[in-house]
Amino acid sequence: MRRVNPGYAFPLGVTVDRTGTNFALFSDNAVGVTLCLFDRYGETELERIEVRECTNGVWHCHLPGVGRGQVYGWRVRGPWAPEDGHRFNANKLLLDPYARMLVGELTWDDALYGYRIGAGADADLVLDERDSARFMPKARVVAAQPIAAPHHPRIPWHRTVIYEGHVRGLTMRHPLIPEDIRGTFTALGQPEMVDYLASLGVTALELLPVHAFAQDRHLLDRGLSNYWGYNTLSFFAPEPRYLGDDGLEAIGEAVDRLHQAGIEVILDVVYNHTCEGNHLGPTLSWRGIDNASYYRLLPDDPRYYDDMTGCGNALNTAHPRVLQMVMDSLRMWVTHYGVDGFRFDLAVTLGRRPDGFDPGHAFFNAILQDPTLGGLKLIAEPWDIGQGGYQLGAFPPGFSEWNGDYRDVVREFWCGSEGLLPGFAARFAASQDIFSEGRRRPWSSVNFITAHDGFTLQDLVSYNDKHNEANGEDNHDGHDDNRSWNCGTEGPTEDPAILELRRRQKKNLLATLFLSQGVPMLLGGDERANSQGGNNNAYCQDNEIGWVDWSNDDPELPDFVARLADLRKRHSALSRPEFLTGARNEMGQPDVSWYSNSGTRMTSADWENPQSKCLIVRLAPATSDENSLLVMLNASHVDVPFTVPQVRTGSWEVILGTGGDLEGKRTRPGERFTMPARTLVLWEWRP
Repeated sequence: MRRVNPGYAFPLGVTVDRTGTNFALFSDNAVGVTLCLFDRYGETELERIEVRECTNGVWHCHLPGVGRGQVYGWRVRGPWAPEDGHRFNANKLLLDPYARMLVGELTWDDALYGYRIGAGADADLVLDERDSARFMPKARVVAAQPIAAPHHPRIPWHRTVIYEGHVRGLTMRHPLIPEDIRGTFTALGQPEMVDYLASLGVTALELLPVHAFAQDRHLLDRGLSNYWGYNTLSFFAPEPRYLGDDGLEAIGEAVDRLHQAGIEVILDVVYNHTCEGNHLGPTLSWRGIDNASYYRLLPDDPRYYDDMTGCGNALNTAHPRVLQMVMDSLRMWVTHYGVDGFRFDLAVTLGRRPDGFDPGHAFFNAILQDPTLGGLKLIAEPWDIGQGGYQLGAFPPGFSEWNGDYRDVVREFWCGSEGLLPGFAARFAASQDIFSEGRRRPWSSVNFITAHDGFTLQDLVSYNDKHNEANGEDNHDGHDDNRSWNCGTEGPTEDPAILELRRRQKKNLLATLFLSQGVPMLLGGDERANSQGGNNNAYCQDNEIGWVDWSNDDPELPDFVARLADLRKRHSALSRPEFLTGARNEMGQPDVSWYSNSGTRMTSADWENPQSKCLIVRLAPATSDENSLLVMLNASHVDVPFTVPQVRTGSWEVILGTGGDLEGKRTRPGERFTMPARTLVLWEWRP
């Protein structure tokens, strides 16, 4: 008979030592826990071990002689009482929430459900006695050591340029990356990718979820798959498909190569919900381990989940053990793989109390005070679908936020909408009206025009309406409010006038993004005119619709983005570490001045004129060894005469333009010239 030692309750998960392995699983409401050991492939169950020790809600044991490579799962006994919030079912094999590496795939079968499917309206109340082990992925014991001294580039926030991408999507169609490694971390770390990102001026790569995730059953039934990965199965294990043949080591190697190029790595993490869905979802891990502890349940009817994510459930981050799991996961990705920050999906859910969102929630406090996490780049997606779900600007100092208002206003401005000057100016200046509380900084605003969710930049100027037919939902999915403009023709065209207009509009949007205060985020592939054929919800398109198309070898747009990033790097006026206030710098110049196209200071009447679509912004440098900049914007559909604002001496030279033949042009204060329709021009003062 196998010897089983009591072991210890901390840390949770598995811990390999010189004599064996310790196993620890939290379940406050369980009455019994069984550890199941499998062969190396996870196909045959070899042994079941009753765990006798439970300390402070943690079940634990130590198995001498068991080491790295052992495959295992859990079975947990407790009350089957769905109406009271308990859904224990020992017939179901459960994945360790702390699993570091998965073995085998999730194979959909009715046996994965804790209840008897097809038992009528109250089916979820009827216990299912089928064993689910052969359909479940298992955990493998690994003992990777933390990085002794991870090299973090530590790029200052105000110097940061974010590039949002997908491990598979960025590399699956890249012609210079070997086919056998495409779609993996190994591919991401190839010189062809790293050097390309560096050439664009990118300082941070923000990756869509890399945590292991489940493929939705309904998508597989339609011949589709979950591509984006917002359907977490494990917060500690990476998605197996992204590892390739190099295993876990590939993650750290890719991160290290990006670091050597001065590029940080930010992970998009989904701690707001799991892949187990609502009360009719499968029992794969947390639900069967301790449903009432891990999830938010309706207080007056705990049979059901308090779902403010739209995904069926929400993790209960108010529970100390659930919060511990999230914190342990975050620290592991930093200490073992060297990542530099996190973007928190539906972050409002993470900070909810029973009476609503609380910026002082323990979740935020725990992260901000943590010596490992507190100094990282922390980005919140400031919304969910619950009551009061839009909380832009409400997160505590230390968190930056995806600024959806920036996206909407800038899109509308360049579409020619009226009455937008005040809102546009506020967004251009890092949205101080939203983020000024608590001594926050301009980098609290992560500015973006496009992101993975929505149109690509190419599609934004090519389609008025979404075209999501390939998703199999009769085009009902995805946003209808795209604030896009097809420039005269829906979809692809050969009309040279429309193509030229689309080219100009893309440059206008990109230039606005990089010249704005705050942190610019570029969607990967936008600089290559990547299109998804008008699909604005490619979450299920793990194919050429969702992958970046590298066949466009026109260098114009990548070079334009690189120039914009270089301008931000060289000109402090474009990336200030403090909000613009109009205060004068050491040279006696206001840090920002606003002018109408007549070259005079903006008046209340100018700001309130709904027909006005033109603006001039003068930006002073932070140091005396740099020159002032002048940004001129004409979002109207006609050419407009502009007058250069007065300065005491010197002249202005165009250093960047989105249309017309203006670059290199010099002019003196007070001179007039014609700004082409839908054009942005950047001038630098010359003494």
